[in-house]
Amino acid sequence: MSSKSGSQGRIFWGLFLILIGFLFLLDKMNRLDFWDLFRQYWPAVFIIIGLSILINKEFRNAADGYVFIVIGGLLLLMKMRILDRSLWHYVWPLAIIVAGLWILLRPVFSGRNSGFPKITADDLKVSAVLAGMKRRVESLNFKGGTAEAVLGGVEIDFSGASLAEGKATLALTAVLGGIEIRVPRDWQIVLEGTPILGGIEDKTRPVSEQDKKGTLYIKATAVLGGIEIKD
Repeated sequence: MSSKSGSQGRIFWGLFLILIGFLFLLDKMNRLDFWDLFRQYWPAVFIIIGLSILINKEFRNAADGYVFIVIGGLLLLMKMRILDRSLWHYVWPLAIIVAGLWILLRPVFSGRNSGFPKITADDLKVSAVLAGMKRRVESLNFKGGTAEAVLGGVEIDFSGASLAEGKATLALTAVLGGIEIRVPRDWQIVLEGTPILGGIEDKTRPVSEQDKKGTLYIKATAVLGGIEIKD
């Protein structure tokens, strides 16, 4: 997080606490019923969380923030009886469809300007659906591949591998599941991630140019799931 986004987040939450304190003060002065107000407008909490995510991520790769805002907005409109309550029955199926379309179409839109090398081989092709899978990659000429976890878990260990021509691209997708990647200490990781109500973490330590023996480019998408890269 940059210092600018950190400052913006601090200002955002500072103003939010001031607002909450002011509403509590009015409640104590019998000018309004805070809890009645909260019962009526509690979906606004989702919108506040979404805005906080957008600010912290500087509005980049923050699809989960937009999801929170959309869900909060729809719930709020239903609480205010502007939208029919039956609409909620369609929200989750539509959200799943949108997430699926995003996973399918994301490479088309993000691959053009990402600067990542293309996946030229399927040295790794792992798919775990409603299951768990562990894979140890020991190829000394690894060129790239894909790993998917849907309602399941995948663990991949690259500690005994080497990258072809010093670089490779790995595409990871976790939907209601988790993926854990372990890489050699002397690999540099370049991560491009899209979490949608999920999390993507790069826990590897920085590598100096002198010690670096390769660069692994990772395109990661986590929908209600988690992806973790560590050395």
